[in-house]
Amino acid sequence: MANMAQAIRMALHYGEKNLGLKDVFGEDVGPPLGGVFTATQGVECAWNAPLDERGIIGAAMGLAFAGDRCVAEIQFSDYIYNTIDLLKLAGNQCWASNGDWNLPMTVMTPTGSGIRGSIYHSHSFEATATHIPGWKIVMPSNPLDAYGLMLACLKDENPTLYLKPKALMRIRGTEQIPGEPPLTAEGEKQLKEMIDAPLGDRSKWRPKWPELTDYTVEIGKGKIVHEGEHVTVVTYGRMVPIAVQAAEQMAEEGVTAEVIDMRTLWPYDWEMISGSIRKTRRVIFLNEETEVTNFGEHLIRRTVDELFYELEARPKLVAGTFTPGVGLADPLEMACVPQLNHVLDAIREVAAERA
Repeated sequence: MANMAQAIRMALHYGEKNLGLKDVFGEDVGPPLGGVFTATQGVECAWNAPLDERGIIGAAMGLAFAGDRCVAEIQFSDYIYNTIDLLKLAGNQCWASNGDWNLPMTVMTPTGSGIRGSIYHSHSFEATATHIPGWKIVMPSNPLDAYGLMLACLKDENPTLYLKPKALMRIRGTEQIPGEPPLTAEGEKQLKEMIDAPLGDRSKWRPKWPELTDYTVEIGKGKIVHEGEHVTVVTYGRMVPIAVQAAEQMAEEGVTAEVIDMRTLWPYDWEMISGSIRKTRRVIFLNEETEVTNFGEHLIRRTVDELFYELEARPKLVAGTFTPGVGLADPLEMACVPQLNHVLDAIREVAAERA
């Protein structure tokens, strides 16, 4: 039962052995730490970069232009904003060159709240990211998808952005990653002994990787994680388990919610989303980004444009508050981003509304 950090680590190892991944780098990405969430621990081609986000993205672009498949990590998405101009340049290279230039680079960064990181370690980045054309953007909600989406990014010939939900990095999965030990307590212990570095001196430690195999989650394909008939909840990342929990509770009240895990923010699975909305005739878009110029607002606009006459209730956005940051104290953080009670209230409201 790998957690998300272990799943990403195993995907990167599979990539360096099978997919031509040559460099994984960023602040504290190499030995001895292996990233602040240990997602690069034990990866052979991982190395430490200076504390310079623009330098990290610029280096990734240079390596990718030279044909070197690489993964560059920005330690927290809160610190990626000073690289926006470089991200824009990376995103337009294939289009600007009429397909002649490719950049096989992945930028990986933790995003969102849930770790009590306050104003400097709790930002979400997807609203800004989806405003930058030319990037494929993914965000997993569980370890198996984390593994499969990373392999999809490593196979792509152009820039991909891999957003890691901070609050889910230590959450264990319920589905086996191909090659990992059995989904048992003993298997969990075995995996930890194989690929988790010990505390203290790590100078002589080397991981013993399991026999990993290919498992790719196609970019652009969502997943229905909870079936329902009365309202559709479209979400991703950290909000997925919260939405599923809300759906399970609402079933006890006689309201069934269909929960879609987008998995890819761009290009997203509109066929799945629109099909579910046509079935339930009601939709909630749920994420923890600030509510103003939220990615969910784009999805609402498209829903109204294309499905207006099939709706029986107004589309609803449940998102973070439009505040400059996320509070440090528990009550403040919980007031800044959606919680279970907010999702339950939204489902009740939308399900009860009649056109």
